[in-house]
Amino acid sequence: MRHIVLISCTKRKLPYAAPAEDLYNSTLFRFSLAYARKLRPDVVYVLSAKHGLVGLQQVIEPYEQTLKNMTRPERKEWSQNVLRQLASGSDLSRDRFTILAGHAYYEGLVSHLSNHSLPLERLGQGRRLQFLKRQLQAP
Repeated sequence: MRHIVLISCTKRKLPYAAPAEDLYNSTLFRFSLAYARKLRPDVVYVLSAKHGLVGLQQVIEPYEQTLKNMTRPERKEWSQNVLRQLASGSDLSRDRFTILAGHAYYEGLVSHLSNHSLPLERLGQGRRLQFLKRQLQAP
């Protein structure tokens, strides 16, 4: 069983193409990535509103797209695409998934992931930052 962490993309990005781990440069993304690494997972992916599942080293151009502006059918299609991408390299019924994202990013995924956790569930952005900061300061 592998441990996979999924982090949502953020609006704030560098103005040029860069690896995903560098492209998203908001405080929330930085804290989420640091926390993800502290969990020592087998792999960390970004949930990109434009590209679906993105590896940290994958170089992508900046873009302006969010799931919050998508219709329900568009979000469902996005979720199905992400699930296909996940299924190509993981076992959706056996692997453990930690999702560091808002509701729009995980709502179409969790019912297909047998073993998942949502540490940021129902937290607004400020509370997410507080939670992550506390987790990063803990030994």
